[in-house]
Amino acid sequence: MREARLPSLRPEIRAFLKRKTKKTKPEVFPEERNGRTMNISISKNPCPGTLPAPETLGFGKYFTDHMFLMNYSPDKGWHDARIVPYGPIELSPASSVFHYGTEVFEGLKAYRRADGGVQLFRPWDNMARLNRSCARLGLPQVNEADALEAVKTLVTLDQNWVPSAPGTSLYIRPFLFSTDAELGLHGVKNALFAVILSPVGSYFSAGIQPVPIMVETEDVRAVRGGTGEAKCGGNYGAANRAGERAIEKGFSQVLWLDAIERKYVEEGGGMNVMFKIAGKVVTPKLSGSILDGITRRSGLAILRDWGVPTEERLLSLDELMTAAENGTLEEAWCIGTAAVISPIGSLFYNGRSYEINHNRIGELTEKLYNELTGIQWGRIPDRFGWTCPLGTADSVK
Repeated sequence: MREARLPSLRPEIRAFLKRKTKKTKPEVFPEERNGRTMNISISKNPCPGTLPAPETLGFGKYFTDHMFLMNYSPDKGWHDARIVPYGPIELSPASSVFHYGTEVFEGLKAYRRADGGVQLFRPWDNMARLNRSCARLGLPQVNEADALEAVKTLVTLDQNWVPSAPGTSLYIRPFLFSTDAELGLHGVKNALFAVILSPVGSYFSAGIQPVPIMVETEDVRAVRGGTGEAKCGGNYGAANRAGERAIEKGFSQVLWLDAIERKYVEEGGGMNVMFKIAGKVVTPKLSGSILDGITRRSGLAILRDWGVPTEERLLSLDELMTAAENGTLEEAWCIGTAAVISPIGSLFYNGRSYEINHNRIGELTEKLYNELTGIQWGRIPDRFGWTCPLGTADSVK
């Protein structure tokens, strides 16, 4: 599938191509340089399923008809790119991913527009981050253009699974892991890159509502120099204990502090976090233990485009609690792919609950949510060049 190339490129590449339109020689796209293209074989599912009713979708419970797989070996590099019917993956019990956690993943979505078309949101940035995670875990990196082509081809083939009900979407999960079938502790030699798709329901079934969160003072999510800035399963698995404790106490999630001084705010549950303090939006800076969230990046770009003062810096818990106590903490929200934005209604710390904006969604929070989701679902113009429209399923041969 080679149509609709331009929307799949990063904004800076598209801008470069537009400046060169007077040339008679056609431009070469990244995935075609040096005559290189990725050939994807397709084996269609003989027993295709149907999209469940939107009210039953939930998150990650159902999967589409197909999945993408591609193998890596030292002698062949990445090879055997294929789309096959969704099903179990056979692995040796000795595969190193089971024993040493050598895996990374991504999360992005496909959105059904009002005109029936389907589009992605900044998928090139997910592929770039996947490779940064691979570098940290010692996994073989995949050509970003190939990874994007795999995602686009798979979603295009299974686009009947992209729901159209308000707030619903198709969740895309690329993941890459080691398959070395030996127990020796060493660098990764063999790996598998895979992509699966899951139609998901609206994150806020009753509308966007503020949630209570508690400051986590015992466990830590990640440490600088560790894997905090990588998107790997170990970060999330190690966070489960604190999250479960918070839920048992009646909170939605936890507010993470840094691992060294236990002093600075880092993330909110599995998402980035932002605070409006005395008219400025403050978000923890990327210090090596915080994930470089694509929705975070997008939110900051929109806020700056609106002229809202923003700061990426260290934010101490003392400063945050003082702002909560004196009323200068005007709004707070978590920001990430799954929910887009989840308003924070209250913070619990040291035996006391601090209510934010009378436990109501803030004006700026709601405006930012509407802007981000409007671009993602194609309800408003994309002035940033973030969306990637896809072709029709008939275009996949």
